[in-house]
Order: sequence, then structure tokens, then C-alpha cells
Amino acid sequence: MSNLALTYSKQEKYEEAEQLNLNILDLRKRVLGPEHPDTLTSMKNIAFTYSKQGKHEEAEELVLKTLDLHKKVLGPEHLDSLTSTGNLART
Repeated sequence: MSNLALTYSKQEKYEEAEQLNLNILDLRKRVLGPEHPDTLTSMKNIAFTYSKQGKHEEAEELVLKTLDLHKKVLGPEHLDSLTSTGNLART
């Protein structure tokens, strides 16, 4: 499912990518939990899709939430935490 959502994004089919990514996020939260790294990846992907659609406030909110969870779960110096910081700067 994630690969299909990525394909939609590359084809600039952002509404389709957003909906699929939201479904993936819901599934990952239920199965893996809200702090699992794969769940956080889904959040990052949705934020990227929001940015591409011009939904900058929604993207920023989600990037901040993802950054906080990365720091909490993995620590502030983990590569994923640092990547989230960079994503916030781009947002």
C-alpha cells in the first residue's frame, strides 16, 4: 500500500496519495501502535502530501507531532529525529 501511495505522489495524484496514506496510518496505529517507527513514517508521508497540496498548516502540525514522537521514541540525536527537524525546516 505504501508503494502505491508513493506512486500516486510521483504521478502528482496527491488526493489519492493522501487518502491512501491516511488509511495506512490508521492501520499502522491500530496494529503497530502510535509510536512505532512505521507509524511515524506514515505521518511523515502524509505531511509531505499535505505540503505538495499547499496544506502547509496541516503539514507543519503533523511534522511537529512526528518530530516530538521521534525525539521521545528514538532520542533527539537519532537520524530519524534529525530528518524530522529538516522536514520541519522545509515545511
